[in-house]
Amino acid sequence: MNFENKLISGLFIKRYKRFFADIKINNKIITAHCPNTGSMYGLLKKGNKVWISKSSNLNRKLKYTLEIIEDNNSKVGVNTHASNKIVHHALKNNFIKEFNDIRDIKRESKFGLNTRFDFLIVNKRNKVFIEVKNVTLSRQKGLAEFPDTVTTRGLKHINELIKASKKNYKIFILFLIQRNDCNLFKIAKDIDPDYASALSKAVKNKLNIICYDCKFSPKGIKLNKKIKFKI
Repeated sequence: MNFENKLISGLFIKRYKRFFADIKINNKIITAHCPNTGSMYGLLKKGNKVWISKSSNLNRKLKYTLEIIEDNNSKVGVNTHASNKIVHHALKNNFIKEFNDIRDIKRESKFGLNTRFDFLIVNKRNKVFIEVKNVTLSRQKGLAEFPDTVTTRGLKHINELIKASKKNYKIFILFLIQRNDCNLFKIAKDIDPDYASALSKAVKNKLNIICYDCKFSPKGIKLNKKIKFKI
């Protein structure tokens, strides 16, 4: 996934009303859109280096979007809207070895009455639903965790994926770790025990879990290497 425009560096000041972040750039404070509904635990330290993008859409109220925060000298992608773009690019270019012979990729694919999964891919043998979860949390060196807050939406997706499995779809959750300083991933049971329990049960009911980290460059963010999952 490439950035629309060159990113602008600044310093984090504060986040408020969930979707607003004040950023200091050259002694000027600007307000950027914060495209992340999670707690962003551990990242919101005043003075942290950040990178923001400027939109080409002249009608946008907030011209800037928070894209990356630096945490302990490592870049962390906090734009949850970018995660599906990163995965879509990887699927189109056959970077994810779990999925081969892809004949069709559909984004935001509807299932049932009130559910949309991030991707439906079709290959020679199967129809596969993939739900992508953006991961930013790291409370221990080398360890990435999800979620960073209680996620009722995530719990719903697990239950809906199990329903899809019973209709002969293959089902996957892809945890996209938008950082490159971790070599192990696990579920944060202490933050959301219900999600952890549901995921564990779902794995025993044909849910597949895969985890990849990301590679950052001035041009954009791309899928990098597979990360070990500890259930």
